[in-house]
Amino acid sequence: MAAVRRPPSVVLGLCAFTHDSAAALLVDGKLVGFVEEERLSGVKHTKAYPELAVAWLLHEAGLRPADVGAVAYNFQALRYFAALAETPRWALSPATRARALPRAAGFAKVGLRSARRLRSLGHRFPQTDVHPVLHHRAHQLTAFTASGWEDAAVLVVDSLGETQTTTIGLGRLSPDGRPHVATLQSLRDPASLGYAYGAVTEHLGWRRGDEEGTVMALAALGDPSRFRDLFAGAIRTTDAGFALDPTLFPLRVLSSGYARTSPRFAALSCLPRLADEPVEAVHQDLAAALQERTDEVMLHLAHRARALTGSRRLCLGGGVATNCVSVGRIIDAGLFDEVFVPPAPGDAGTALGAAIAAHVDGGTVGPLSGIADECYLGPRFSGADLDLSPWPQLREHKLPGDPAQFLAEQLADGAIVGLFRGRVEAGPRALGNRSILASPLLPGVVERLNATVKFREPFRPFAPMVTAERAGEFFTLGQQAPFMSMASGVTEAARQRVPAIVHANGTARLQTVSSAQNPFMHDVLEAFARRTGVPVLINTSLNVKGRPMCGTPAMALDCLASSGLDALLLEGRWVTA
Repeated sequence: MAAVRRPPSVVLGLCAFTHDSAAALLVDGKLVGFVEEERLSGVKHTKAYPELAVAWLLHEAGLRPADVGAVAYNFQALRYFAALAETPRWALSPATRARALPRAAGFAKVGLRSARRLRSLGHRFPQTDVHPVLHHRAHQLTAFTASGWEDAAVLVVDSLGETQTTTIGLGRLSPDGRPHVATLQSLRDPASLGYAYGAVTEHLGWRRGDEEGTVMALAALGDPSRFRDLFAGAIRTTDAGFALDPTLFPLRVLSSGYARTSPRFAALSCLPRLADEPVEAVHQDLAAALQERTDEVMLHLAHRARALTGSRRLCLGGGVATNCVSVGRIIDAGLFDEVFVPPAPGDAGTALGAAIAAHVDGGTVGPLSGIADECYLGPRFSGADLDLSPWPQLREHKLPGDPAQFLAEQLADGAIVGLFRGRVEAGPRALGNRSILASPLLPGVVERLNATVKFREPFRPFAPMVTAERAGEFFTLGQQAPFMSMASGVTEAARQRVPAIVHANGTARLQTVSSAQNPFMHDVLEAFARRTGVPVLINTSLNVKGRPMCGTPAMALDCLASSGLDALLLEGRWVTA
């Protein structure tokens, strides 16, 4: 008698309705794929239901919506109501009294809205169970599972989950290979490092939730001593973690119209800068002091994670884990033998973490696969049917010989080239499949990249990529950095030979490239080294300011047509403007 074949375990993980919508799909524990919706829709940081991402995942797996056994969502609606219990506390304090009731109303409103969103997912998948997953648990599972380690400390720091803002956990694999993270300590709002960083980003004239990286770059130009005492009081460390001063960072209200910095903060620092106003020394100094305090608090939390878990390995997650300078400080401190940041540490990555949680909770036997150390998780496109008719100014040329060698030669000759090949990267960093590449050896390249290609502030640095084998010649990090998530000090060789990739503070946010991770990009770097002696290239994301990284051929061709790119290598096709 033939055995009855059980249906596969199919789990769809979602990040939706807040920002950075994304989807991930697990079939019998194997990751089919993960992609941010913005890479397919062209709408940066979109909060829409990830329609295109879900459609691609189901098509990739050969499944229909009815085949999905569980939908995992990256928030638990009921958890928002826990914030209401603290309303009397805030109402009794003079510093928080005015915001106590609006805060309670805001959390209740978001909780009800999240419950409606869960019901809407049930309508999209009527035969499917919908699993709301605690937001920080989703972050934890993304970071720990992607590391591939059997055990590790897991530190998640963001702006806000439901009410949690910081968690320290211990990740372990069960005997059958399933990941679990036990939370050992958590901080709740209003103790939020992400809230404070976003508030100052907004105060300095940039968009919170989008341009914190600009403030991190600006910090390298400033003197932190000017506002050091201000931030020492504004973000005060405690035995358990840290706390914010509500007279400087007012109590969070989940509604527009409530400033995140106070008049007292402005009086002690500077007036809020408008986006079109010049950046002055006071803004640089404020950014520098904010970054310095962020580094100190993150290092304090890392010490706490080490003490609570006893682990010599650390996984980082949450939006604050995208702060590569703070990550670099933790590595330099030597607290851990290895530090890992997943390619998508922010909210988009919780689509994957939510799927992992539902998979584990569903009791599916066996280890997960396709997640550890992977970053190229989205769609791939064939260049066979390339149609340039919507872009009459573009021309396709036949590639002579080996594409990697040809690309390296073009870069060595000074071309700035977009690269579109293979599967879309997960997370905010271009890692060689949706990149803009340039030589760091030629004068004026950085200026031309900023002025005619990326259209961004001239003080923002460009990141280097380097062959993993020769990273130690140019960078002092002491560990691999495959996902461009860590700032490293540089060697004298880097200062002398590739100063274009060294930021004002003497660091670089590097990506190490191995032949196993990205064979084509490794070949390009080696060919560039044979020509120039240097296995280092400038690598930035294939997009212009204000647009998401190009996830589709049409988006890449638009980027070529609307910027100062010299050429685009699109799935083996050489296209020029």
